[in-house]
Amino acid sequence: MEAGTETLPINDQMEVTSSQYDKAIAECKHIFDAKMKDYGSAWRILRLSSITDQMFIKAQRIRSIEDKGTQKVEEGIPSEFKGIINYSVIALIQYEMGIAQKPDLSPEEASVLFDKHVKKAKDLMEDKNHDYGEAWRKMRVSSITDLILMKLLRVKQIEDNDGTTLISEGIDANYYDIINYGVFALIKLS
Repeated sequence: MEAGTETLPINDQMEVTSSQYDKAIAECKHIFDAKMKDYGSAWRILRLSSITDQMFIKAQRIRSIEDKGTQKVEEGIPSEFKGIINYSVIALIQYEMGIAQKPDLSPEEASVLFDKHVKKAKDLMEDKNHDYGEAWRKMRVSSITDLILMKLLRVKQIEDNDGTTLISEGIDANYYDIINYGVFALIKLS
């Protein structure tokens, strides 16, 4: 349990989580909005597999830094988790809208879509958090990293199977889980 939350009743713990979640997402959205102003929606041309691979590279870098205990590039672990969260939102937008041949979203439109998908992720987190009773607070960040990597490998397998599954959740469910794991990591690192 995070320091200071273990003595709170579960409903109060979940309120703390909600507030911490919003703060972490606000940091991610600030980056997302700034990059939209700098680059526009150039990412709209990306196939889902390209987005998944970009997220995999970021998660693999986090794991490498965790294992080595050092890094040579200044951008640290929290920055990589924020990138994973933002790429997950981008993937969900692509999954919903399909791939575009050119940038076709204004910063304002992209911001609305960001909020839509983050709200769905947060609703999912709150439902699962209710059932699991804040269990994520007892996890190590390295375990969260591993879960993200596992989810990304699952997504890659689903993509290689042309998006079909026999019994498992779809690609979008994995992206929503990755957003939530990324937020949990940011909360634990703050």
